[in-house]
Formats: sequence, C-alpha cells, structure tokens
Amino acid sequence: MHVSPTTWRKSSHSGPEYNCVEAAFLPGAVALRDSRDPDGPKLVLASTAWHSLNADIKAGRYDLRRA
Repeated sequence: MHVSPTTWRKSSHSGPEYNCVEAAFLPGAVALRDSRDPDGPKLVLASTAWHSLNADIKAGRYDLRRA
C-alpha cells in the first residue's frame, strides 16, 4: 500500500529524545511507522483494529509501568 509522505502525523507525545510513532490515516485503514526510520517497515491496521488498539492504550492495558 502506497502512503504519501505528506499524510504522516507525529504523535503528540513525541519528543526529541524518544522513539516516535507516526500515523497516516487512510480510507478504511491506519498506517504506522517509526519516525526515525521513515523508509522502514510500516504496520497497516484496519480502522476498526486501530480504534480498538487506541482504546486499549488509553485504558492502560499496555502500560508496562503498571506491570
């Protein structure tokens, strides 16, 4: 799947010393990539899967500090 370079948005939690995630919102899908490796691999999720993952992250289900 081709994703135009102008469609990428960096996470609002990004900072210069962190590994950052960028997202591209596509029709019916969301593509994710490492901002420090823009030519590297991309993960493409169906919009429904993205919304479920995002809800789980916001709920703290993947917070390693709580483990």
